[in-house]
Amino acid sequence: MLEVESLHKRYGDLVAVHDVSFTAHPGEMVGLLGPNGAGKTTTVGMIAGLLPPDGGQVRIGGGLVCSETDPVKRRMGLVPQELALHDELSARDNLALFGALYRLSGADLRASIDRNLDLVGLADRAKDRAAHFSGGMKRRLNLAAALLHDPDILLLDEPTVGVDPQSRNAIFANLEELKRRGKTLVYTTHYMEEAERLCDRIIIIDHGRVIANDTLDAVRRLVPNVNLLQLEIENPGEGEWFAAVRTLPGVDAADMENHTLRVRLDNLLDASPRVFGWLRDNGYRCSHIASQRADLETVFLTLTGRSVRNA
Repeated sequence: MLEVESLHKRYGDLVAVHDVSFTAHPGEMVGLLGPNGAGKTTTVGMIAGLLPPDGGQVRIGGGLVCSETDPVKRRMGLVPQELALHDELSARDNLALFGALYRLSGADLRASIDRNLDLVGLADRAKDRAAHFSGGMKRRLNLAAALLHDPDILLLDEPTVGVDPQSRNAIFANLEELKRRGKTLVYTTHYMEEAERLCDRIIIIDHGRVIANDTLDAVRRLVPNVNLLQLEIENPGEGEWFAAVRTLPGVDAADMENHTLRVRLDNLLDASPRVFGWLRDNGYRCSHIASQRADLETVFLTLTGRSVRNA
């Protein structure tokens, strides 16, 4: 549905986007991740046809996006990072205004407004002015405005910035429903936990370059040595006996702090039984066992050397 090929954008000496390529399919949510200034919003602007690329191209359903007014853009909806609402208008009147810009009118427009107000949970506030809405409600109304013309592709640029947890969960439910309906979603965020919950595929951008592009599980496997097994040892004894654990197949590292043995594994499922067996055979008793795998924050830190929330 969406093909992005070798996008490039420069502002003077600053290369904001360098050779960014990816695809997105119907019923798929692609997470476009990275810190502030990584090039996410610039990439979205070029996909939406709002910024002319210095190189590369964007295709929607096979049709090339050539200009800001290209008709193929009718298949796309944009939820911008900045709220695009009129505070003095009611929720319904805001949507009527945006619907008119999409050349909707009459019964079709009224039906679309009702349908999308219901989707975002604002049907009971349709007559209230946007000025009286919370930040989260405004974000949900912003989403409804982008859906009025029933686009095939939805671009969401940081749609949960400044949103309370309840509204964030409501937005998540909306996006999951749109995915079930077969919409193609491109979701930019620097909140890695959101992408882990929502996205089918992860694209990490740093300094304008794609440094990872794969499924969530595959991206996690880029740094397999952060799979961690933690065991509380009841009878640790003296000395660095745990050095022997490091020699087990599949074990990358092992260290001991107080009574906690931490073992880094290349694969939790394969290597964990070897660790358990060695401890049992050597008389060590465990009172608590926990494991964890690489989250996206850890992946990003490993790949780039900096936290995703640092510019």
